Amino acid sequence: MRLERWGMLAALAFACAGCVGSGSGLKPSTAADDRAKGAEVHTELGQRYMQNGDLKGAMEKLQKALQFDPKYVPAHTVIAVLYERINDPVNAELHYRKAAEYDPKKGSVNNNLAVFLCKQQRPAEAKPFFDRALADPFYETPDLALTNAGTCQMQSQDYDAAEGYFRKALDRNPNNADALYQMARVLYLKNDAFRARAFLQRYEALGAPSPDSLKLGHDIELRLGNGEVAQDYAKRLREKFPDSEPARALEATARQ
Repeated sequence: MRLERWGMLAALAFACAGCVGSGSGLKPSTAADDRAKGAEVHTELGQRYMQNGDLKGAMEKLQKALQFDPKYVPAHTVIAVLYERINDPVNAELHYRKAAEYDPKKGSVNNNLAVFLCKQQRPAEAKPFFDRALADPFYETPDLALTNAGTCQMQSQDYDAAEGYFRKALDRNPNNADALYQMARVLYLKNDAFRARAFLQRYEALGAPSPDSLKLGHDIELRLGNGEVAQDYAKRLREKFPDSEPARALEATARQ
């Protein structure tokens, strides 16, 4: 499942806060303007620090951003990601929820909270936030939320609901690689290996395979009785990703 990525925020706008050019027509900035710019710039800095691995510096900048504007949604979102990274799910959830509280109709914000709840194995709590995300008519990537919602439903083994979400995602974006892989996976789990293979082939046509997709390909072909093709998948998995969890799982099965 994937979070929405926040774009880089407007840079260095805060540097000119309060300045007025003679005859330029610019209006003096207000205290509210200064607070908004401060929140924006410190959020951008916090994001950059986090991307560069300076988590302590990122935390300081993001906390400063929220001092400037306690309701600034991007700051709540980025600091929530940071709290996840340092294994503090309580504070991560607090800030994801604040972001959704302050911008309750925004698709990306609701998707991010829903994804977090799914990671915490709470799919029932996540569903209303996926629904809110999909109700946003201006949401630019509904196929992402639909794919995430389907993946979340698989946690509770509601494979029919999951398949429905993946189909809707692919209706929106037929080249959504995550949705294609997940559709293949859910069909395999529903004992429909023939259709699972078709979706996996569409996934494979989009680019390089992953360890999970190679393992799934092996399992699908084995179920279809194509031992030679299954072994080819197994060979590629061992050669390309020898230390991956799917490769280890395959070896463990072979030893049984």
